[in-house]
Amino acid sequence: MADLKRTVLHDLHLELGARMVPFAGYEMPVQYPMGVLKEHLHTRAAAGLFDVSHMGQVILRPLSGRLQDAAAAFETLMPVDVLGVKPGRQRYGLLTAPDGGILDDLMFANRGDHLFVVVNAACKDDDIAHLRAHLTGACAVEEITDRALIALQGPTAEAVLEALAPGAAAMRFMDVATLTWEGTEIWVSRSGYTGEDGFEISVPQDRAEAFARALLAQEPVVPVGLGARDSLRLEAGLCLYGHDIDRGTSPVEGALGWAIQKARRAGGAREGGFPGAARILTELAEGPARLRVGLLPEGRAPMREGVELFAAPEGGAAIGRVTSGGFGPSLGAPVAMGYLPAELCRKDTIVYGDVRGRRLPVRVTDMPFRPATYKR
Repeated sequence: MADLKRTVLHDLHLELGARMVPFAGYEMPVQYPMGVLKEHLHTRAAAGLFDVSHMGQVILRPLSGRLQDAAAAFETLMPVDVLGVKPGRQRYGLLTAPDGGILDDLMFANRGDHLFVVVNAACKDDDIAHLRAHLTGACAVEEITDRALIALQGPTAEAVLEALAPGAAAMRFMDVATLTWEGTEIWVSRSGYTGEDGFEISVPQDRAEAFARALLAQEPVVPVGLGARDSLRLEAGLCLYGHDIDRGTSPVEGALGWAIQKARRAGGAREGGFPGAARILTELAEGPARLRVGLLPEGRAPMREGVELFAAPEGGAAIGRVTSGGFGPSLGAPVAMGYLPAELCRKDTIVYGDVRGRRLPVRVTDMPFRPATYKR
């Protein structure tokens, strides 16, 4: 792992006994001595601390000084209503390709005089190049390299962060704010990727370890690695880019039509005007040929990514594939998601997954597998 990048919290992970693995070009903690199962359940019951500093942090600053100019430019790259996001609010977004495929999914916030964007680690170099190639006439695209990113997730996250940075408790889901911790400015969003209430916090790198230690000093907080992060987001029915969505899937196929607001749809105030609009708007109107669905394997054996799906217990060609799967600790049962032909996506439809040469029944279900607990 000598050629892998490290986050500013690397030494702290080692001190805490983390097992480190390669992930998106970084050396990252997959679990701590508590273990993935207990880390997962603790996050659901109390609070888990995640290092997500490998993700990309970007500022889009309007050259004109008018935020709406940056928002209008950003809208040309996404099927998302950017102009409608009010100051102090955040939204989920999708960069799309001319053929309607997804280049990346991201979060962006209106911070008054600029847009703050968080992109996936594996895509960040390509994303930043893409933004610079298309937005330089309207925005300065500034990669933030001097700040860490920490996620605090779980039902006690609010009380923990409020004790350190007053003002956090007043925030609601998808709010963003600038708070102060021991004289340091921290950028806080009430969001995350676990299905739990919680926060993502951008902290200056030179204060990141001290801030992480201050959070961990609070009794409900334990460090959590990538293993539990993955099982938490899977239970929440949330996509992992490069697995559940990618350059070969459209937002509608990925069951992300909810992220395309009325203003960008057919008949909306700013219909189309984004890459892949012809395909995406057609799929919204007529339905896609295939769709990402929730899957509940019968029995106790998980169905992992790559398991092929069949319409019948014997014979016939594969009709789909599992894109994420594993054991859901909160549910005490295996869960998965994958793609099926649209006509087989009705709830309670039975299909069959090929696990080591045996076709086992799988039931189509709604997502999320476990209801979210966001503070609305």
